[in-house]
Amino acid sequence: MAYYLGLDVGTSGTKAVVMAADGRVLATATADHEVASPRPGWSEQNPDRWHAASVEAARAAVERAGIDGRQVAGIGLSGQMHGLVVTDAAGRPLRPAIIWNDQRTADEARHVEQTVGGRDQLISLVGNAAMTSFTLTKLLWVRRHEPGIFDQTRHMLLPKDYVRLCLTGEYVGDASDMSGTLMLDQRTRDWSAPILSTFEIDREILPPVVESHEIAGRLTRAAAERLGLAEGTPVAAGGGDQPVGAVGNGVVREGLTSATLGTSGVVYVHSKSYRVDPESRVNTFCSCVAGQWCLFGCVLSAGGSLQWFRNVLGAKEVEQARTAGCDPYELLMDRAEKAPPGCEGLFFLPYLTGERTPHTDPLARGCWIGLTARTGRDALVRSVVEGATFAMADVVDLLRSRGVEPCEIRLSGGGTRGALWRQLQADVYGAACATINCEEGPAYGAALLAAVGTGRFADLDEACGAAIRVTQTIHPRPDAQRFYRELHKQYDRLYAALKDEFAAIARLPREIGP
Repeated sequence: MAYYLGLDVGTSGTKAVVMAADGRVLATATADHEVASPRPGWSEQNPDRWHAASVEAARAAVERAGIDGRQVAGIGLSGQMHGLVVTDAAGRPLRPAIIWNDQRTADEARHVEQTVGGRDQLISLVGNAAMTSFTLTKLLWVRRHEPGIFDQTRHMLLPKDYVRLCLTGEYVGDASDMSGTLMLDQRTRDWSAPILSTFEIDREILPPVVESHEIAGRLTRAAAERLGLAEGTPVAAGGGDQPVGAVGNGVVREGLTSATLGTSGVVYVHSKSYRVDPESRVNTFCSCVAGQWCLFGCVLSAGGSLQWFRNVLGAKEVEQARTAGCDPYELLMDRAEKAPPGCEGLFFLPYLTGERTPHTDPLARGCWIGLTARTGRDALVRSVVEGATFAMADVVDLLRSRGVEPCEIRLSGGGTRGALWRQLQADVYGAACATINCEEGPAYGAALLAAVGTGRFADLDEACGAAIRVTQTIHPRPDAQRFYRELHKQYDRLYAALKDEFAAIARLPREIGP
């Protein structure tokens, strides 16, 4: 029997999934890696640790699956997006990778938009406005601040593509991941000649761009020995973690949408046509489906807001959970269920780390509004859950404004934990929501891409149809939908009223002077 290995190079670790030919997950394993912050706002990682973690996780997953590694018929890759890896001619990293959440490039982001003739012109070229996360801003930062490194650069890669280099010796990128560089013309799915010319980027340092399911290399003998797999095992191109995670949720057809609540929250919709938000409040990228696209928006502290409550105010639930041998989040959701819908006018704004979608406001702050003497702990918890859901619904509404109406929203992450949050999402989004049979996300999507690339399935639609099934569908309740629609309007008015105050708070002195 053939098996497939999916590798997801995340921020905190690399995850491996071993999948059977029928789509069943046989085993998973994770190997950690650390983030370095040499200066405030900087985030860097050692690319060679990604490779080592991939080997560790893959070997552990294969062993747990109880299979012969030589039976692995294909490998797929997924990874954190936007990270910059620069190497010399031999493929050796010249410096630590600057990863997605690094904030050092604000000047370069402004420079990019000004140099191309403004934000609108940039969006017309590459589909998105400039942000500090995108790879071009990092490459320009290296050229400006580390010219010696830039002059030695012979190859630019993204995180999972560096791992591919270590496994196959091939320099290759894919359209989904390269959409997040600000250098790809998404309509042609190739590098943008105007961008490369304007910023004097040598095309020779950029890898060829292929589709996510295409075979983009084969294991070298040395890599096969490290992994315990067969020499020559094909490696599919893979993609960025958001598009590949969508594959893992079966979101590969028009109108299918996913809402993933982790520390951040991402709402992702698949689109057969190229649609761009002219204000770039949601991002447009190539999807893992050849010749098709996706739109998605990110809420920075969606599930993170409930995590904050647990860490700062949830000591009671943490202790109770330790005694009872359960998850403290279960107890928090039990509390939320005891509070009335709408919490008697209590709102929580989940902007604990600023906000990306829809406000693009790093100065936004989290807060409760509407506290009264009647407010109790149950309402505090429920208001956090409702506030995070309103924030996610802002993204859903933005996607609708781009002409994509979700026919089904597939839930994953913390938002699937309890019946309350699942139903709340259906009511607030105003759409049917569903849970599926697999929650392994990008690593699972990468394994499916390997299965398609090696011919096990004809395409991703067939692969997802065979491997993924809906386990529960939650429909919005008409009365609750109308109720939350009014509350959502009030929620949105609160940010508009407080935006200037958030900026003023950010300017306040932080300490008493000498």
